[in-house]
Formats: sequence, structure tokens, C-alpha cells
Amino acid sequence: MSPQTHFFVPIFFLIFLTTTLTYASTTPKTQTLNTNPNPQQIQYINPKLPQKAFTSSKKYEGSSNLVHLRYHMGPVLSSSPINIYLIWYGNWPNSHKQTIKHFLLSLSSTSAPSPSVSDWWHTLSLYTDQTGANVSRTVLIAGEHSDLRYSHGTQLTRLSMQQVISTSVKSAPFPVDHKNGIFLILTSQDVTVQDFCRAVCGFHYFTFPSMVGYTMPYAWIGNSAKQCPEVCAYPFAIPGYMAGGGPGALTPPNGDVGIDGMISVIAHELAELSSNPLVNAWYAGEDPTAPTEIGDLCEGLYGSGGGGGYIGQVMKGRDGMSFNMNGIRNRRFLVQWIWSPVLQACTGPNKLD
Repeated sequence: MSPQTHFFVPIFFLIFLTTTLTYASTTPKTQTLNTNPNPQQIQYINPKLPQKAFTSSKKYEGSSNLVHLRYHMGPVLSSSPINIYLIWYGNWPNSHKQTIKHFLLSLSSTSAPSPSVSDWWHTLSLYTDQTGANVSRTVLIAGEHSDLRYSHGTQLTRLSMQQVISTSVKSAPFPVDHKNGIFLILTSQDVTVQDFCRAVCGFHYFTFPSMVGYTMPYAWIGNSAKQCPEVCAYPFAIPGYMAGGGPGALTPPNGDVGIDGMISVIAHELAELSSNPLVNAWYAGEDPTAPTEIGDLCEGLYGSGGGGGYIGQVMKGRDGMSFNMNGIRNRRFLVQWIWSPVLQACTGPNKLD
């Protein structure tokens, strides 16, 4: 989502509370949907899903005639490949870096079994610009820079994010292709950012030539592990007021609440940045300073049967870890769904019909 629109967390939780009250008398303690186990003994689960949530069709939750996603004539990231320039701001363990990079490299890989991260990215490739060019299906990590010294401190603002980029570009040992690239700034768990946890978990925008030297899309996402995991790493952590009334916290597929939570936010922001890089392409609403983008429309949906505060049916492996798509090197991830311009609804690679 763009810098001006980040109030999805309070709205999502309000919907959840309303739905919980509606179904309080009928909601079972735990409901698990068992399918025929495959060799890896994977189950489809939807914790504490109300019986009334099941209908004759589980198809494409989130669809609505009230959604008017429109194209506003701006560019999408159609140049191939999309070069990602990673900026690791703060102290980042190598294991955390590897998990995130494996997700990013999974976006274009065809080696992972379905449902896969690349299947999820395929929905992004359905978005086009005015010339008919699609969002590129090829995503690469073109370079990395680690700012171990916290060059702009541990308290950042939206504006200082551009200073972080500028400093990294001058320090990084790689040439930046600003015509076909994007910056991805990831801040460690000890860095606070303006509005982080209160209103945003991440945002995307574009650089100012006066600060960086050129215009280039970027996205920022923070590690919420120590600051607000119940807000930005949901459903791996849940707010206290949900205790007993909603789904219990799920087990993160890569064993880290903060990093697994970040990955879904990274996916959210990359989807919106790719389809609306200069905030003048694909979004709903008439105000470009407060657009509702393709990730916003599906906030909180991870599988079929979702909506009204329920994440939908996801998978649980033999190890008890929850996920909805596969990545490279046997990685698994839990990533929110996105809006399909073809289906005119939220969808993901793990949909059941």
C-alpha cells in the first residue's frame, strides 16, 4: 500500500470482533478439515471456522460488486527482469536474510511444487499498462547492501527512508539500474519507523530526484518481532483481546514469528508496488493520496473460506507449521491473497476450487 493508506489493521480486527460476536454461540472450539493425507501428511485447516461460513462454493473469497479497481494510465513494472536492490538496515542474522531471500527467489522459480510462490506471482503478471505490457514474471535480487552502523539512527521517518536509500546507493558496491529496478528496505527489530505498528507494517512509494538523484520505486517493511508481532505478524501472534474468541496463533513455517510475518507484508507491498509503482496505475478509489490497492482488498485472507476475520483454509504439515504455498529449497510460506483483475476477486494458489 502507498504511504498514505495503512489503516487495515484496526479495520480488520473490528470485522473480526463483529463476526466473533455473531457466531459466538455456534463456533466450535477447534475445527480441522482433514483431506486425504498426501505422502507429506499435509492437512487443510481453518482454526475455529464457524459452521455457517461453509457454503456450497468456497470460490474466490473477497469478491464484491462494490469493489471498483480501475487503471489510471500509469506504468506497471513490465520491464524484465524486475531487479530488486536489497537494503538491510540494522543488525540482520544471516539465517533471517536467507529466509527472506529464498522467498524473493521463489517468485520466479518454477522448481517449487504447487501451490507455489510463483503461482501466486502469476496473478501479478495479469496486470497490464496502457500498452498491454504485463507485470514481469521474472524477479531477481540484483544487489544487496548492509547498513550495519545504522547510518541514520534507530528512529526513522518516511522522509529519512529516502536518506537511507541515498546513503546505500553511494556505499553499495553495485550499479543500480534505476529504469528496471526497485529498492526493498528492510529494518531490523530494534529500529522504529514513523507510524510502524500504530498504522503501518510496511509501505511503498518512489524516490525523489532531489534526494536520491532519480525516481525509482521502493518499499519498506519492518521486523515487528519485538515491537508489535500481534499487529504485523498476525496470525503467528494474536492480540490479547482475541484470546478465547478467535483462532489461536499459528506456528510460523520457518520458525520465526517476526520473519514469517514480514514475508507476508513483503509480498503485500511488492504486489502493490508492481501494479502501482508511481501511485498512478491500479487502485480503487478516487483519491491517489489514499488509494486502496490490490493487497489492501485482500488483507487478512490466506485461503478458501476466509473473510469476516477468518484467514481461510491453509495447510499444516506433519511438523505442525502452517503455510499456504511452497518456495525453493523446500521452504514454505504463509502469504496473503491478492486481487485478481480477471476473477475480480481475491485469489491465491491454494484456492480449493
